[in-house]
Amino acid sequence: MITFELNEEQTMIRDSLKGFAAEVLAPAARAIDESGEMPAAVIRQGWDFGLIAASIPEAYGGGGGERSCMTNAVALEALGGGCASQTVAIMAPGQFVGALLDFGTEAQKAEHLPRFTGTEPVAAAVAIQESQFGFAAGAQRTTATRKGNGWVLNGEKRLIPLGDRADTFLVLASEPGAAGAVSAFFVPRETAGLTVSAETGTQGLKPVPKAKILLEGVELPGSARLGGDAGFDAARLVNQARVGAAAVAVGLSRQATDFAIPYAKERVAFGEPIGKKQSIAFMLADMHIECESMRWMVWKAASLLEHNDPGAAKAAVLAQDYVRRKAVKIADDALQIFGGHGFIRDLPLEMWLRNARTLTVLDGPVSV
Repeated sequence: MITFELNEEQTMIRDSLKGFAAEVLAPAARAIDESGEMPAAVIRQGWDFGLIAASIPEAYGGGGGERSCMTNAVALEALGGGCASQTVAIMAPGQFVGALLDFGTEAQKAEHLPRFTGTEPVAAAVAIQESQFGFAAGAQRTTATRKGNGWVLNGEKRLIPLGDRADTFLVLASEPGAAGAVSAFFVPRETAGLTVSAETGTQGLKPVPKAKILLEGVELPGSARLGGDAGFDAARLVNQARVGAAAVAVGLSRQATDFAIPYAKERVAFGEPIGKKQSIAFMLADMHIECESMRWMVWKAASLLEHNDPGAAKAAVLAQDYVRRKAVKIADDALQIFGGHGFIRDLPLEMWLRNARTLTVLDGPVSV
């Protein structure tokens, strides 16, 4: 029998974050979306939960907890049920930390991890997305060429969450002539040849600070390569990012479903609540079923990733594909239940639809 019953710690984290999402994130979501700016106070409040620091070993000043893809998936869904944009802004640095914990050398961990254990938020960004090929790990057009004991990076990265303020970028790049090998490199913001600029707007997740970077002859020492000579598993990092984005989308879908149900019970048309009409009742039932189905697929993929199971890559792709199709449909169905009112900006429905679409095409803003 397959079960994903949460342990006591995971249940406590989920319940705490759901409360925070409902009481803090959700009420502020529309105003933040309208302004297009992410308040620093939001990131600080989310940072206070210590979700990122908890998985950092005590030797580096962290909480010493075990890194868990499942726990991260639970946390991302809970927060995503309040506001997808604020969730991404709060949790984006966790992708940088996760890559260090999974693949970093001892020297790299000692250099970077202690920065994430304090009380003030730290912005560090993982740069994967490209204009030409999006998120495909093996199709990176940014290149890393050997030069003596070091490397030279050239290329462009787009849509980097918190890239506008990041002090360090973890940049994925292909190695020419290395049979499709992909490496990742720590690039400090002040490195010569690195240009950081504001990213153009996106349909959804508008308040999430995003940047693009141009790398022109960026020279780095050999120690800048994640994992040193051993390198890292690019496919694993990409799959973690896919599942992370899917987990946030599950939270958003649950939020849209929970918002539509009371309205369907109260809105009267032709003498009875519209929720009693078969077409609406079946739509709501399908929305609920799909939320549960998406959750189980995301949790399965997260669990397999956590245990380094060979089937993790397949599970991550299947979860991503399913969530991509169903999350947008749920957001759209919720909007349709409200009819024309769904497009009025006083309500969050059109915002959820935009965010759902962006989450399902913009891979990798967060990871499990």
